[in-house]
Amino acid sequence: METLTQRAEFKLGLIFISVAVLFWGLLPIALKLSGLFIDPVTLTWFRFLVALIVSFAIQYLSGSIKQFKALDKRSWLKMSLAGILLIFNYVSFVFSLKYLAPGSAQLNFQTAPFFLAFGGMLFFKERLNAMQLSCFATLALGMLMFFHPYIGLSTSPDSADVWKGVLIVQFSVLSWASYALIQKSMIKRLSPNNILLFIYLFGIFAMAPFSDFTQFAVMDKNQWAIAIFCAINTVIAYGCFGQSMKYWPTGQVSAMLALTPVISFTLTAIVVSLGWWSDLIKGAIIDPLSFAGIVLIIVSVIIVQLSPIWQKRRALKHAAAT
Repeated sequence: METLTQRAEFKLGLIFISVAVLFWGLLPIALKLSGLFIDPVTLTWFRFLVALIVSFAIQYLSGSIKQFKALDKRSWLKMSLAGILLIFNYVSFVFSLKYLAPGSAQLNFQTAPFFLAFGGMLFFKERLNAMQLSCFATLALGMLMFFHPYIGLSTSPDSADVWKGVLIVQFSVLSWASYALIQKSMIKRLSPNNILLFIYLFGIFAMAPFSDFTQFAVMDKNQWAIAIFCAINTVIAYGCFGQSMKYWPTGQVSAMLALTPVISFTLTAIVVSLGWWSDLIKGAIIDPLSFAGIVLIIVSVIIVQLSPIWQKRRALKHAAAT
């Protein structure tokens, strides 16, 4: 019976994390298309609005809203800062798609676990083992291998655009990692879902003065479909991600997320081969060295996520042996 339960949990975890990876892989393409009819700030405002409605309904029905009563002034300030950082993350990633192909932007975002690991080391006194530290070097090498067609071509407009996109994505990554660290510091006071609920509400008011709501009045059915997909995508992807954590270990889930850029590259290649939105979506320059860089980046991220689990298992085996 226990084996059957474990198999069922494995299958459920696989289904949930696969849906999350698929939707996160699709998102950069939809965000790229949204740039034709809506600006990043207004789109992010709309995404936050939809997420707020869904999150509030879930949290209210589960009776979790009362957690907010126990917060002090410092906690409210920390959550406000987390809200600003997550807004920066959402908006800047959309801006980066002006310069990068969807797959390239998603691959570039794979530096997030490393920023998060460094933050944990600095603020929570967490330790990085030798294997994790070596992965920082292999990640940097993988990035250089992937972007090598653009290195040394400073006079090329394409090269300049690519490096602008890379810098914007890294700003987005830094914003996300900083938000995640603040969320971690709040975890004993407030659930992650309530933190996101506050951030969505905060974002609605913070971005309203900078949003152009007249754009919604002139959008056609196809444009509304893209905007709604971008909004629902976040709810579904984060929801499935959270559910997968119930059935799979954290490291295993995180390692699966490293497949997200593979999905983005594959879907982008399909779109390019079919000639859809050919004036907007271009494929990245991928030669054998660039492809090897993709593999190295993904392997580095997976090892960073799984090495703590391996280290813990070795320590348990050693303790049992002695």
